[in-house]
Amino acid sequence: MTGQLAFVESPVQLLNVLEWAHAAAAQDPPRLHAVPPQPTRRTPAPAGPGQGGHGPAPGPVPGPGPAGGPGGDGAPAPAAPRDLTVVVLSPTDPMSRGQLRRMAQLARDEGLTVKWQDARQGRGALVRTLRELAGPLRAADRVIVGDPFSRYVQLLLTLFGPRRVTVVDDGTATMEFAAQLARGERLVRWHRRGSGRGPRELVLAPVTSMARRKLAPGRHRTVEIFTSLPVEPPPGTTVLVNDFSWTRSRFGPPRLTRGADLVGTSLVETGVVDPDEYLRAVTVLARTHGATRYFAHRRESAEKLHRIAVETGLEVVRPDLPLELIARRGPIGRTVVSFPSTVVHTLPLALAGTGVKVAVCEIAPEWLRENASPRAQGFLAGVAGTATRTERLEFG
Repeated sequence: MTGQLAFVESPVQLLNVLEWAHAAAAQDPPRLHAVPPQPTRRTPAPAGPGQGGHGPAPGPVPGPGPAGGPGGDGAPAPAAPRDLTVVVLSPTDPMSRGQLRRMAQLARDEGLTVKWQDARQGRGALVRTLRELAGPLRAADRVIVGDPFSRYVQLLLTLFGPRRVTVVDDGTATMEFAAQLARGERLVRWHRRGSGRGPRELVLAPVTSMARRKLAPGRHRTVEIFTSLPVEPPPGTTVLVNDFSWTRSRFGPPRLTRGADLVGTSLVETGVVDPDEYLRAVTVLARTHGATRYFAHRRESAEKLHRIAVETGLEVVRPDLPLELIARRGPIGRTVVSFPSTVVHTLPLALAGTGVKVAVCEIAPEWLRENASPRAQGFLAGVAGTATRTERLEFG
């Protein structure tokens, strides 16, 4: 078997595949060792100017800058593996599709082969996708997975037995994946409520069970996790550092504004946080720290964002690329304030050496919905508490 095949369903997954390819081309990515949490400081965040109410107008994809030149920070830029094919299992929402198309062009610019698969469009899309991908799956020596919790990816994993599996970050879900793999548990997203044993889950249980075995190390399979997050390596796996060297070598350094920017989260949309409590928190943070821009998560609803813009006065920016690239390209505030999410781990790495401070505001227990998953508070507290290189903000 030859070749490497990556499955991605979000812009961030594709970004992390690019980071993995960059690290693989540099050879021997460093092993991730346990890093003790660093002390956090409590500081206010200053204000910053805004930019267009709905983000920058569509334009050409920003090209990668030459290593050591205006487009990078001087880090070497090894060529990406030429035998890597990225399969985009396109979602249906327009924001994700738009960002994915722009990320796909960046991947092509890096020399990767990108196959766009409308896996959810119309009747027969699933059968058509399975038929088209069965051959490449069986031929692949390595499969790179962006979301091990994806039912679509799990179904694809039942078709083959790869010798090498790599899991790249899909946000903070990587932390839960590593923990569940280590404990031998079935794969369930942390924000799922209830027992997870409804009719749909029961039907898909055999697929999920088999996929979990395909994602676990074994006699004929090696498994690595490529991550920027603090995870304990499950037995038999290798954890590799994602330090965003590709991003830093291709973009920036950014121009800094004098103030702060807020980063949105989809915790309301996933049913974890009450929308009124979230709006109140955003209002207080904006007023207390003088922020004027709100970078929306791609999954935030238009109704919620409209309410934020009207009731807080914040200028809502819908990024056309993952926030790590937007921030690195600039302009970006000297302080970036976020709720517990992946960016409190990734932005300090992507913006290393720029002088930008990343601050995290924890989710208060009273913000959670009554029917939120019992694991939600502890998981979110862990995301914030393990975020090194950040400052802790007091709410209120």
